[in-house]
Amino acid sequence: MAPPTDRPCSFFLAGPTAVGKSEVALALADQIGGEIISVDSMQVYRGLDIGTAKPSAEERQRVPHHLVDVCDLTESFDAARFVRLAENAVADIQARNRVPIFCGGTGLYFTAYLSGLGEAPPANPEMRAQLESMPFDALLQELRERDPVTFDKIDKQNPRRIIRALEVIRLTGKKFSEQKAEWKPQKMEGGKRKAETIFVLTRAQNDSHVRINARVDEMFRRGLVDETRELLKQGLEQNKTAMQAIGYRQVVEHLQGQRDLAETIELVKTKTRQFAKRQLTWFRRHGNCEWIELKAGDRMDTTIKGFLDRASV
Repeated sequence: MAPPTDRPCSFFLAGPTAVGKSEVALALADQIGGEIISVDSMQVYRGLDIGTAKPSAEERQRVPHHLVDVCDLTESFDAARFVRLAENAVADIQARNRVPIFCGGTGLYFTAYLSGLGEAPPANPEMRAQLESMPFDALLQELRERDPVTFDKIDKQNPRRIIRALEVIRLTGKKFSEQKAEWKPQKMEGGKRKAETIFVLTRAQNDSHVRINARVDEMFRRGLVDETRELLKQGLEQNKTAMQAIGYRQVVEHLQGQRDLAETIELVKTKTRQFAKRQLTWFRRHGNCEWIELKAGDRMDTTIKGFLDRASV
């Protein structure tokens, strides 16, 4: 099916974990002849299946998914690579007269694709190793002193982002916040990429918490502990990015004897709720967003119709 002439050539569907993005994206793809481009920094890794709520084989057969299972745990993955792969996916999808549907919760990847990548230097292994060896409190103190703006805004529970910000500051001698402000829009044939609307799905807090708790329980029922145990054999702990995935880190700590299984499950639920809150904060601060509240008991056909009506230009 060709993209409707009165609607965007691509759709951008975002929101916090467990809000129901995947279900909406699948139904939307069925309706308009679309294919899904995953905007998820953890679903790119092969083997991180249960803990990332990766689309099932049946869902991938129903609708083609892109940027899922594109690298091994031994590889690094960043926003620059996401943009390159996403642009290739869009070209491939549109060449087949289909509609790209970006769907996920990694706000940085949406921003990188729509607003561009900056001129920050590439990763420096020696510098990064030095930063990774420092106590986390010392990293936070250095960032507070050298770039208060970034310190106030950054996710302080994500060591990977703290380390990257300090790496850039040390390598360039400039504040990370100033360099992010200099990001340049990606170029498309004929000029700049169009400023697209990101549709952000939300739910009432109680509804969101119920869905998160149910998802976490289901992940453990499906075998998250066994999956994590197998991933450790493949080098999970050596991948600093993958180890930030909520669920895996807590299960690794459980396997190391730091807490029992019941405590681990409750901790994953708490961490997931906190993460969902941070995701919403990101989208409130970044991008051209339109908010759509989903409610328990909503009919999917009604949800899709309302979404398409709002997406019309």
